[in-house]
Amino acid sequence: MKVLVLCILLLCSGGASRAQEAPAAPPQGPPGVAVVKHSWSKERINWEGNPFGGTVESFDDLRRRMVDQRRVERARASGNIGEAGRVEREMHSEQVIKARPPAPPRYVFLYKLSVANTGAKAIKEIDWDYVFTDAATGQELSRREFTAVEKVGPGKSKELSFMVSSPPTHKVSVHALDKRERDGLSEQVVIVRILYADGTTWLRP
Repeated sequence: MKVLVLCILLLCSGGASRAQEAPAAPPQGPPGVAVVKHSWSKERINWEGNPFGGTVESFDDLRRRMVDQRRVERARASGNIGEAGRVEREMHSEQVIKARPPAPPRYVFLYKLSVANTGAKAIKEIDWDYVFTDAATGQELSRREFTAVEKVGPGKSKELSFMVSSPPTHKVSVHALDKRERDGLSEQVVIVRILYADGTTWLRP
């Protein structure tokens, strides 16, 4: 009899443990708001360089230039025109290299979200995150956070868009176009906060 009671207790405790270990339901989205679609794109810009950006000469550069100028003067004074010309060519080459500005960014990034207001209250503001994860592991790589001050009436839809300099992840270059830069990326939009026109607010739990 004692053995039977012990077995029943073990079965009950196992069932309770399994019930406690059951995964929690995913958080619900905002009531009356539906994410219709989302996307991001890479947009070319015409920043080929900053025409107003001059080179800045450091103290070491100045000292090196003065030394080279004295070498040229000594070579000319001694009649060694060939040596003077060689040093001048080296100086000119160094100046050309240092005058080249670093490569400017060639692309900005356009993030879009289309939402539909299926509720009865007008929407005044929406906070939303564009989240990027590793498609293989599910690990979050980055997220871009946006606040859209846009009125969306009941039964209406709206496309929200933001153009920023930040790429989706560090793997996406701002200098060059790579057809495979989306490989391995998974993306989703998370609505974080809704401010309604009547002053009430919904926050993601």
